[in-house]
Amino acid sequence: MSRPVRPPKVVALGGGHGLAASLRALRHVTSELTAVVTVADSGGSSGRLRDEFGCLPPGDLRMALAALSGHDEWGVTWREVLQHRFGGEGALAGHALGNLLIMGLWEMWPGNPATGLDFVAKLVGAEGRVLPMATVPLDVEADITRLVDGREWHTSVRGQARVAKALGRVDAVRLTPARPPACPEAVAALRAADWVVLGPGSWYTSVIPHLLIPELAEAVLAGGVKRCVTLNLEDQAGETTGYSPADHLKALGSYAPGGRFEAVIVDQSSAGDLDELSGWVAGQGGRLLVRPVRRSGAGAGAEHDSLRLAAAYREVFLGGD
Repeated sequence: MSRPVRPPKVVALGGGHGLAASLRALRHVTSELTAVVTVADSGGSSGRLRDEFGCLPPGDLRMALAALSGHDEWGVTWREVLQHRFGGEGALAGHALGNLLIMGLWEMWPGNPATGLDFVAKLVGAEGRVLPMATVPLDVEADITRLVDGREWHTSVRGQARVAKALGRVDAVRLTPARPPACPEAVAALRAADWVVLGPGSWYTSVIPHLLIPELAEAVLAGGVKRCVTLNLEDQAGETTGYSPADHLKALGSYAPGGRFEAVIVDQSSAGDLDELSGWVAGQGGRLLVRPVRRSGAGAGAEHDSLRLAAAYREVFLGGD
């Protein structure tokens, strides 16, 4: 009798809509899934709560929990509760209910943010675990070069919301504080992982920041884990304007010295210069998968299709359809 195949242990890194897209796909492939989420958000409801209470920005964590919530009536209902946003013009206007719930649990059980997140995960029937990448709120700071009237101007921009919208070329990015304490549970999950998934998402404010935390970077680049990059469907206005898929990989690689990416997934409609892309991946000793992972149909926009992306991940992790 053949033994059942153990599901791969997968850790997905990122934040916002990009991480949510990968999680919705990955949950179809493995039951051993952990999301390690950026905590540098400085805008919207998360930014307001962070400024007022000094807590981790909960928005990206909330979105990851919603992406992993159960498919039954209970899970769907609580997913909608988490995502509900207050209207009006009062003090609660613009706040997501899930952000307030997470913050309240952190106040009830201070000291370890993973505890409150685990309670929300149970509430929504999450198929996986959601963890912050650090135990303190972070700021992203970027060096930007702008071309004005034919001359280059160099400036620094601080704050995730500002960096994401900055016009110009991002030359370097860093975190404040510079060596923040990593979430211990996140480090443990990475050390036990078979695969780490980076992207899709905002490259300099959601994906790369994980590699700027020494303990996380060491675990991501360790020899016992394999790395899969999911490329964006298009460049991001401001942050990666004009970037080709190969440019995204080169930028990521510059923050992963000595590391290699065993697999790279790109949609066939956005692969760009395939010779350049395949050459870079091959130079890393990796495998390029050009697959139809974009949602189709009217009004789909630049969004990954969960089932199509799941098929690509299954091919990477398990070697089959």
